[in-house]
Amino acid sequence: MNLRHRIRRLLWRMGIDAHRFSPEYSDLARRRRLLRHFAITTVLDVGANTGQFARELREDLGFEGEIVSFEPLAAAFAQLQTACRGDPGWTAVHCALGAEPGLRIINVAANSCSSSLLDMLPSHRRAARDSDYVGEEHVEVRTLDSLFDGLFPAPAAGAFYLKIDTQGFEREVLRGAQNTLARIGTIQVELSLVPLYRDAPLFIDMCELLRAQSYALVSLEPGFTDLETGQLLQVDGIFHRD
Repeated sequence: MNLRHRIRRLLWRMGIDAHRFSPEYSDLARRRRLLRHFAITTVLDVGANTGQFARELREDLGFEGEIVSFEPLAAAFAQLQTACRGDPGWTAVHCALGAEPGLRIINVAANSCSSSLLDMLPSHRRAARDSDYVGEEHVEVRTLDSLFDGLFPAPAAGAFYLKIDTQGFEREVLRGAQNTLARIGTIQVELSLVPLYRDAPLFIDMCELLRAQSYALVSLEPGFTDLETGQLLQVDGIFHRD
């Protein structure tokens, strides 16, 4: 055992892991490289919550392009608006995205980020005790197809990156973006390895759906994990279409 390994084992005992910030070792470094390689200029952040993903893009990945964040929950949207202030390249839109426009009831989770238009299954509650639903809220659902030209009225140059984190509603978001997908080369989407929300698609379903749209899987990032068992429950998949 060399000195480097001994130091790493010591850090592990302290609950710390250290590795190089490179695409070989780091999910964030890999995503940064992909954003640059695909020359991404605009990110559509669907299911933005309070703006965590966009802040990561700005602060950790150095992304300087345009960001449009969509969030339906009133309290989370208020925090999202606050986060956007002072950043002229970051816009917040107060709605959910889906396959059809209309008003829907969203289930509000105690931790906010697990809120969903779908019913939560016991498997999710067991893995995240703070995710129980604590209320409901009426929200507006719109389609990305109906919004896209208004957000980008002129023929847009550059490349679009669509990120979808909607707690089981990802397939519906894509169904409402069939015309827009022709303009989007790269998609990052949350993929469930086990059923977590009622009627939500699983990993293989979403991969097949995107493959039918000519997107290929180019990266995976681990996500929601059952901390008691160590089981990985969700991952983020990044798909690209040449």
